[in-house]
Amino acid sequence: MKLFHTLPRDEEGATTIEYGRIAALIAVGAITAMGSLGNSLTNTFNTVSGKMNNANTKAAAKTI
Repeated sequence: MKLFHTLPRDEEGATTIEYGRIAALIAVGAITAMGSLGNSLTNTFNTVSGKMNNANTKAAAKTI
């Protein structure tokens, strides 16, 4: 019976759950941001690679 009287006043577990929720929200935000950044980097590297291939093809054609 004493346990039921002390439970409403014990807020230590609630604080832990709140910190867990905050950490989860930060993780979701970080994953979303990193995914977007990854897509942007992929596009940038593909563009640079394509331009380098075109330049290489043009340089090879001039030497022939």
